[in-house]
Amino acid sequence: MKFNKHPYLLLCLFSFFQSCSVSEKKSDEAAIYVTSLDEKSLIEKREIHSETIDTSLIDEVITLSDSITYQTMDGFGYTLTGGSALHIHKMSDTARANLLNELFDTTQLGVSYLRLSIGGSDLDASPFSYDDLPSGETDETLEHFSLAQDTLHLVPILKEILNINPDIKILGSPWSPPVWMKDNGDTRGGSLLPEYYDAYAAYFVKYIKAMKANGIKIDAITIQNEPLHPGNNPSLLMKAPQQAAFIKNHLGPVFKKENIETKIIIYDHNADRPDYPITILNDPEAAQYIDGSAFHLYGGTISALEEVHKAHPDKNLYFTEQWVGAPGDFAKELSWHTENLIIGAPRNWCKTVLEWNLAADQNQDPHTDRGGCDRCLGAITINGDAVTREPAYYIIGQASKFVKPGSVRIASTMPNEIPNVAYKTPDGGIVVIIQNTSKTSKKIQVQINDSNLLVALASGDIGTLVF
Repeated sequence: MKFNKHPYLLLCLFSFFQSCSVSEKKSDEAAIYVTSLDEKSLIEKREIHSETIDTSLIDEVITLSDSITYQTMDGFGYTLTGGSALHIHKMSDTARANLLNELFDTTQLGVSYLRLSIGGSDLDASPFSYDDLPSGETDETLEHFSLAQDTLHLVPILKEILNINPDIKILGSPWSPPVWMKDNGDTRGGSLLPEYYDAYAAYFVKYIKAMKANGIKIDAITIQNEPLHPGNNPSLLMKAPQQAAFIKNHLGPVFKKENIETKIIIYDHNADRPDYPITILNDPEAAQYIDGSAFHLYGGTISALEEVHKAHPDKNLYFTEQWVGAPGDFAKELSWHTENLIIGAPRNWCKTVLEWNLAADQNQDPHTDRGGCDRCLGAITINGDAVTREPAYYIIGQASKFVKPGSVRIASTMPNEIPNVAYKTPDGGIVVIIQNTSKTSKKIQVQINDSNLLVALASGDIGTLVF
C-alpha cells in the first residue's frame, strides 16, 4: 500500500536519494520507507539495491548489536476518544470499514495499541462518568453503574477494530471519578474523598468486567490522567501519596481478590516530575501491585524517563499521550515527535508510543467547555466520509507499520544529528527508524553482523529501514 497524500507528485526529485548496499552480501529483501518534511514522500518505499559503493562516500555509521536487548514493545497508536469514536461511527458502512482496515489491519498502518478514557474525557461533548447522580446523592454500592454512554459509539467501534485485529492492546485512563466521590462535587478539579477509595476501586473493577462482557479486554489502566493538572474538564488532582494509598490499600487488594489481571500503571503525566512515580514505587506495599509508569511530554525532557528506569528497573515505562495542535505544522510536528517520541521514548525504555487523539472533525469538535481542548488535531480529520491524514497519522505509521508487538529493542549507536532506534521483530527481521536532523543530505551506513547497508536521507527525512 502506498501512503502518499499527493500521488500526482510522482517521483519528483527522489532519484538522488536512492538507497544502495555497500557489501557484496545480497540485500534483496531490504527496503527503506521514507517520509519527508515537504510531504512529497509519505511512508514511501525505496528499494535497497545489492550493488557495491565506494565507502568513502559514507557520512555516518550506525552500528547495531542484536545481542544487546532492552524492552519488548507493546505497540504504537492513539487515544480513541469518545469524539473519535463518534465521528468514525457516523461514517457510511463502506467508508468506515475502509478506514478501520487501513488503520488497524496489520498489513496496512498496523496500529497496535489504543488508549480509552474511562468515562468522559475533554474530547467528549460533555463530561460524564458511569455513575452520575443528581446533586447530593451517593451510590457506594455502584448500583447505578452503567456503560450506556460508551455503548452509543465507542463500544461498537471497538468491536469492529477487534474484528480486524483481535490482538490489539487497550489501555483505559480516567479523567475524573463520579463527582459524588469528589471533595468539590464538580467534574473539574477537586480530589477523591478518602471515604470513597473503596467505591472507586470497585468502579475500576466494574469497568473492566463490563468491557469484558462486551468482548473488550482492558490490558492496563492508569489511575488518573494528568493527576497534577486539575484545570481540565473533566479532571482530578491526585498527588503521589494519595495515589500510593489508593493502590496499596484499595485498588491493588481488590484486583487481587477479584482475580483482575489488568495491569496497574501509575502517574500518566509529564516528564518534568519523575519524582512522582519514583515516590510511589519506593513504597513496596504499593509497588507490588504496579506494572509501571506512564508519561506525557508537555513538560520536561524525554531523557527524564531514564531516571525512573534506573530507580526501578523491574518496572515498565509507557508513553501514553502527546497532542498535535491545529492546524498542524507538518514539518515541525513530524520532526519533533519523531525525535522525542518515536525514537526518544523507546530509547528511554517505553513499551508504547501513543499520540492524542485518533480523530476529530474539521472544527476540532467535540470538546467540553470550561477546559476542553479546542485545538487538538486528530491523526485523521473526518468530514462526513472524507478523511484527511494529519501529521500524527504519519508520525505513528512510520513505526506501527513495521515495529510489530513483541519486537525487542536492540542496541544501536547514535551518530551526531542522526537519531535512531532499532528492533528485532518477532519474525527475526531488523527494523531501524532513522532521522536526519542535520541541514544536509546524509549517506548513512547501517552495520549489523555481516550486513552493511547504505541509505541516503535528505535533510529532515525520516526513514524506516526494514531487512
